[in-house]
Amino acid sequence: MAELAYRRALLKLSGAALAGEREFGTDFSVVERLAEEVKQVHALGVDLGLVIGGGNIIRGAVASQEGLDRVSADYMGMLATVINALALQDVLERKGVETRVMTAIRMEELAEPYIRRRAQRHLEKGRVVLFAGGTGNPYFSTDTAAVLRALEIEADVLIKATSVDGVYSADPKKDPSAEFIPELTYQEALVKGLRVMDANAFGLCQENGLPIVVMNVNKSGAVARVLHGERVGTIVR
Repeated sequence: MAELAYRRALLKLSGAALAGEREFGTDFSVVERLAEEVKQVHALGVDLGLVIGGGNIIRGAVASQEGLDRVSADYMGMLATVINALALQDVLERKGVETRVMTAIRMEELAEPYIRRRAQRHLEKGRVVLFAGGTGNPYFSTDTAAVLRALEIEADVLIKATSVDGVYSADPKKDPSAEFIPELTYQEALVKGLRVMDANAFGLCQENGLPIVVMNVNKSGAVARVLHGERVGTIVR
């Protein structure tokens, strides 16, 4: 087996990925496929944390634009991430992968409250940890939550799984002439105005030297290839 380039990783999945071809809700065939991918990665012996968005259920920022109080909308978004984490946990456990869901908002009947040292202990014991509830604060995205948890668990890399192959010069779904960019520095991404993730999250990565790999979640085996150090998607460092 090839040597691992990264021993501990944080995988950020968008909630929209769980909806598959649907516009809303959860496509359990997609959850099944993603769980299989996580199982393969876990089998490599990697310490793996996951943060899942809640956009397949509700997006706080969008709901607030439609008239909902922003703080209430953001808390609803945080609850949506818990629903998604519980769904993925159930499928992973059925596949024999030991997991823990930890939430930034206390709800002990469903999951453990997030405690950094306990999370690190779970990872050391070979459990996949799903971090839900965002940061526990309104006005912060799940991108920021993913970077925060990655730094707290001392991850070697943050893998952002998207529906495109990496970072492009423009939105490849809207602009067919958009060019794929295999490697970037943090500064180049800022100067070129490339939205790798939201500004708060990106700033935290830059400040702490956390490399970001942006890759396509729909390509089987891609996460494992990233962890082996193969060039997959775009790396920002």
